Parts: sequence; C-alpha cells; structure tokens
Amino acid sequence: MGTLGRAIYTVGNWIRGTGQALDRVGSLLQGSHRIEEHLSRHRTLMNVFGKSPLVDKDVFVAPSASVIGDVQIGKSSSIWYGCVLRGDVNNISVGSGTNIQDNTLVHVAKTNISGKVLPTLIGDNVTVGHSAVIHGCTVEDDAFVGMGATLLDGVVVEKHAMVAAGSLVKQNTRIPSGEVWGGNPAKFM
Repeated sequence: MGTLGRAIYTVGNWIRGTGQALDRVGSLLQGSHRIEEHLSRHRTLMNVFGKSPLVDKDVFVAPSASVIGDVQIGKSSSIWYGCVLRGDVNNISVGSGTNIQDNTLVHVAKTNISGKVLPTLIGDNVTVGHSAVIHGCTVEDDAFVGMGATLLDGVVVEKHAMVAAGSLVKQNTRIPSGEVWGGNPAKFM
C-alpha cells in the first residue's frame, strides 16, 4: 500500500472510530430508553467465480438470505429468510412473481452422468414452500413445490403441477401439467 493508500485507510479508520464513539455517547444520553442495534456483516448478494447475481429492483431478498453467483431473479419475486440460491457451477433463473420461502436451498449441477447441462430454472408465479431443496431441475410457470420437498437433478415440474410437502422426486422425473405428486419416492396421487 502506497502513501496515499495508507492516508485513506487512516482517515477511514478515524471516521469509523468517531462514529462508534458518537454512538456510545448517544446511547449513554438515552439511558434506559436506548435501543441497541447490531450491524450484520452478512451480504445477501455475493459474487463467485467472477459471476454476480442479477436481481430486479423490486425483488424482496430477506437480510439473512444468500443469493450467490450466476443467479437471475425477475420482478416482484421474493426470497425469504435463510434461503440460499447458489449459482456457482451453472446458472439459476427465477421468474417474475415467484415466492421462495424460508430456508429453501436452490442449487445447480454442472452436468449429469450423461453429460446433460443442469441449470436450475424456476418459472413465473411459482411457490416454493419452506425448506425445500431444488437441485439442477426445472419448475415451470404457476407450479407449486410443497414444504420440505426435494427435487433432484433433471426433474421437470410442468406448468400447474404440484409436488406435495415432504416429497422426494427422483432424478429425471417429469411431473405432467396439472398433476399432484407426493411421497418418497414421489408418484402420481
């Protein structure tokens, strides 16, 4: 670090120290009426391998969610608390108006055994229930994935189809439009 860099670092450190000191004085002056705020260093949007998330300006991403790497999220979608969307070795695309609920994991696969590339594609107006796992698969528009469901590599959930809560959908399964599948392994209900 050169002379200018050291000077900028020193000034920045001084400003941060002054801010912390002012906060402590303000808290003392407020007495028992103070509200102590803790800053979280968690970043909801993170780059990985030179790829960064592309999130529409009106998307809600909860403070404890993590959107990492090659991830695209369409307008009016919501990513709730504790979710992880990790587009590291492939891409994730989430459409408009989609709701991915608390503690859901969305990941990708580079390829499967036969060499097929497996990004994760989630369409428009999809609801994904709490704690679901979606890995290297496609969920088409207006589909529903229940709480705690697991969708493995190559799964396709067609438009207006539903996966019941707690289901395990095996690799390369196609759930036809309008059908409800459930169980472990999931089958037509």
